[in-house]
Amino acid sequence: MIAKFVLLFAAGIAAGFVNVAAGGGSLLTLPALIFFGLPPTVANGTNRIAVMMGSITSMAKFRQKGYFNPALGLRLAIPAVAGAVLGSVLAVKIPDNVFRILLSVIMLIVLALMITRPRVGRPEGQEKAMTVSRQVILMAAFFGVGVYGGLIQAGVGFIIITALSMITGMSLLRINSVKVIVIAVYMLPSLALFAAAHKIDAIPGLVLAAGSGFGAWIGTIVSIKKGDRFIRILLIAAVVVMAVKVSGLWDWLATNAFNLGR
Repeated sequence: MIAKFVLLFAAGIAAGFVNVAAGGGSLLTLPALIFFGLPPTVANGTNRIAVMMGSITSMAKFRQKGYFNPALGLRLAIPAVAGAVLGSVLAVKIPDNVFRILLSVIMLIVLALMITRPRVGRPEGQEKAMTVSRQVILMAAFFGVGVYGGLIQAGVGFIIITALSMITGMSLLRINSVKVIVIAVYMLPSLALFAAAHKIDAIPGLVLAAGSGFGAWIGTIVSIKKGDRFIRILLIAAVVVMAVKVSGLWDWLATNAFNLGR
């Protein structure tokens, strides 16, 4: 049992770091929670404790370093909260196999965006003007972000990065500083709904959250120091790993690795 808690803590550190710098850390924490012995739907709910902790920790560090935009973050969080309520209600009822299908579809979309738009974000000071039409598009996009975050969560960082990059042209560093605010806010009602449905196991969730907070703290420092180029490399790497995992190729390789080496 101690070894499993150590695994959860380590997975939390790695996921917290990845979530801040790029996104997709839940691909590490969800399997870790399932390995711990939680049913997939309970793992989906429990994972949100760690996501919440990582977002709050990173938000505090971004603020300390001067990269903090609460006005935009809270404005985008409003439609995201509405979407998260809808997504979370669906998540506590939807079958496990549907989760896999939905995540696979989203990953195909993310990969298509990465291929057709390999560079996301602009240098500081080159953002697009925030016109009324762009604000309306942002509100609609972040309602969708909330629905997906409430439903599955894994990979929501990719969606936020893509949306803010395409619509606003913000730098990746600024995007990430806004991203953690939005996720921290919409995660509150999502956690409440999962808890009400008895889909959260607090003890493994808190262990995972402790690791995630530590990893997010480190990830924020590294992101600020290394800048957009480093974040972009991590983003592409995380997308590739996520796609392999979701497609089932990861599990196939793990199962057949011995036979391939014979």
